[in-house]
Amino acid sequence: MLIALTARDKVGGLDLRLATRDAHVAYLKGAGDTVAMAGPLLNAEGTMCGSLIILDVPDLAAAEAFAADDPYAKAGLFDSVTLDPWNKVIG
Repeated sequence: MLIALTARDKVGGLDLRLATRDAHVAYLKGAGDTVAMAGPLLNAEGTMCGSLIILDVPDLAAAEAFAADDPYAKAGLFDSVTLDPWNKVIG
C-alpha cells in the first residue's frame, strides 16, 4: 500500500529542521523499501518548510508508526502531518 506522508513544519522551524536533518535522512535511508521516494517541501523562497514521503507499507498503522518514529516528528518540528493512500499512475 502506498501512502503519501505530507508534513508541514511549524513556523520558524528551519533551525530545528537543519539541526535534526542528518538523523532524519539516516532514518529514511535505513528504512529499506519502506520509503519509495522522499524530499522536502519548499516555500516561495526555496527554503525547506515540510516533507513529502511516499511510503510503501502493509497498512495505515505501519505508516502511522513510521511517521511517529521520524526524528523530525520526535523533535516537534511538524505543525501537521497527513497520511493519504496514494496511487502511482506515472513515473
